[in-house]
Amino acid sequence: MVILLSYLCINNRHERVTRKVLKKFTLKNYKNFKDKISIDFDNTAGYQFSTDCITDGVISKMLIYGRNATGKTNLGKALVDIYTTMFGGWRYDDTGIFLNADSMDETATFSYEFRFENNELVYHYARFSNQELRDEELIINGKTIFSCEFKNDKFDFQNLECVNAETANIDRYLQSRDVGDAEELHEPKLPFLRWLISNVALNNDSILIKLANYVRRMLIITVGDGMLRIPRRKNDSFYELLEDPNRLKDLENFLNEMGIECKLVLKKLPDGQRELYFLHEKLVLFYETASSGTLALVDLYRRLIPKSWEPSFIYLDEFDAFYHYEMAGKVIDFFKRRYPKCQIIMTSHNTNLMTNRLMRPDCLFILSRIGTLTPLCNATERELREGHNLEKMYISGEFDRYE
Repeated sequence: MVILLSYLCINNRHERVTRKVLKKFTLKNYKNFKDKISIDFDNTAGYQFSTDCITDGVISKMLIYGRNATGKTNLGKALVDIYTTMFGGWRYDDTGIFLNADSMDETATFSYEFRFENNELVYHYARFSNQELRDEELIINGKTIFSCEFKNDKFDFQNLECVNAETANIDRYLQSRDVGDAEELHEPKLPFLRWLISNVALNNDSILIKLANYVRRMLIITVGDGMLRIPRRKNDSFYELLEDPNRLKDLENFLNEMGIECKLVLKKLPDGQRELYFLHEKLVLFYETASSGTLALVDLYRRLIPKSWEPSFIYLDEFDAFYHYEMAGKVIDFFKRRYPKCQIIMTSHNTNLMTNRLMRPDCLFILSRIGTLTPLCNATERELREGHNLEKMYISGEFDRYE
């Protein structure tokens, strides 16, 4: 019986295999998003140009435009909320207002729809705050694996055998939530999915392991002045990586490819510290003389390229804030080549990037003041084609009603 139920939940047949992707994300009542907003990566329009924005039939490269205060940064914070829900630790946004200030709803809701090979997984939950869940549910191929209503102390763990987790000691989990001093200590209640992954011996090919591996590799990077002044501690660890001549050359090649013609030298000083220089007739200190755009590029490189693992999802908020528009285009091209399978969302105010050469109308989105997200292909009655000048249409007001 266990084998039969497992087969019904997890489809292991050798059909056309689709890789691990986030299919859809839905959010409601979080910060400035009072009403429901969704990002549907499956919703492509079949364009035959800029096909490198699409991978395995889903959008893998997306560019979002929005006026100031439309919530581009908040959308990124919401997208990666699943990381701390599943693994705990430092939360990207632990301060400020959590729920929408104009709503009477008591929770914000988050829903993530994934495709892992031939299996569909949905994980959704509702939060009272950054720290406290109201409920949590996991659904695989239409079957509810577990559901938890923490507020009402209602739990359903009837289908754990579908993920080969029937040996989970549920009583131990419930006891961990019922610690007498928990309320006094203000400790958040433990999400069941986090507990399950940590306390059950799952097979390496388990769909829960695939989910965990995807979520662990989700990143958000926000560009700002603070990023350009890297603490010495982070510089030291980065410089250690650059002691590898191949890594230093890779950084140099990256800058040259972005239009920054330079040669780099890393030297170890008598006190044991390392320092990075531009190579001219004389050595020139890098961080003291590099432009804001160059520093932003190096910071982007430092936070992404040296990792031993490839990101599954990256949210780059105003990634081009310090770049010339030509450099911004080169960065997009670089990401397409370097991370062809990674799902990357970029936000920008730079209309020069609104071109079919780099992107395409179903991968270019407008985030409105009222919290709607609309692809350009749905923001006009025209049938957008490769020859259309999207930037000119945007500036002339073609898409104004969706801003």
